[in-house]
Amino acid sequence: MRILAIDTSTKILSLGICDGNKIYEYNLEMGIRLSGLLIPTLKRIVDSLGWQMKDIDCFVCGLGPGSFTGVRLGLATIKGLALSLNKPVAGISSLDILAKNVKEENGFVIPIIDAKRNLVYNSIYKIKGGVLNRITAYMLLEEDEFLKKVKKKIAVKKGNNIVILGDAINLYKGKLLAELEGVKILDKDYWYPQGRNIIELAKEKIKNKELNTAFEIKPIYLYPKECQIRKSSALSYQPGL
Repeated sequence: MRILAIDTSTKILSLGICDGNKIYEYNLEMGIRLSGLLIPTLKRIVDSLGWQMKDIDCFVCGLGPGSFTGVRLGLATIKGLALSLNKPVAGISSLDILAKNVKEENGFVIPIIDAKRNLVYNSIYKIKGGVLNRITAYMLLEEDEFLKKVKKKIAVKKGNNIVILGDAINLYKGKLLAELEGVKILDKDYWYPQGRNIIELAKEKIKNKELNTAFEIKPIYLYPKECQIRKSSALSYQPGL
C-alpha cells in the first residue's frame, strides 16, 4: 500500500511516504511559506518517486491541535486530494504523532505545544512495554493548570520516568524542572512531529479499518470559535475517553 501523510500543525512540514515496507521521511521548516509551498513540495516529492498522485492508496493528515492556519491548510490539501481521487483518508491527532517521538519502554510521555496567550496544548500518555496509550483528553491549559493536571495524574517522584517534549518547552522549561521532580526534557530534535511516526500511526488505522472519507475528518480545535479564553477555563477534547 502507498500512503502519503502530512502534519502541518507546527512551523515544520512533517511528511511521510510509505511504499509497502519502505518509508521515506521529509521534515522541512516552512513557517509562513507553507501556503505557497505545500502543494509544490508534495508534487515534487511524489514525482521524485516516479509516482502520480493517483497511485497513492491512502492520504493521512495531522488534525491538530496547533497552528490554526497550518492545520486548515494541511487538512484542506489532503481532503482535496482524497476527494478528487476518490481515496480514503485517515486523521490523526498531532499530539499523538508528537508523543511517538519518545522511544521508552515504560513511563509517561507529555507532549506540550505552544498555543500562544500563555496556554499549552497537551495530553498525557503512558508507555508500558513499549506500547503508548493516551490516558487524558487533548487539553488546552494555562501553565499552572497544566502542572496541577500532571501532578494529579502522575506520581511525580524520583525514579518515575516522565518525558516532556514539544516547542512549549521554550517558554516553560524552568518552571517544569522546578515543579516536576525527576522529569526528563527532550531537546529540539524531538519538539516537532516526524513523518515516519505519522506513517506508523496511519498503518495502525488501516489495520484497524479506521479510515474515513474526505467529508468525515475534522480538525481538533481546542480554542472556542471566537478564539477567546477566559482565565482558568481549561478546554479539552477526549475521543474514546
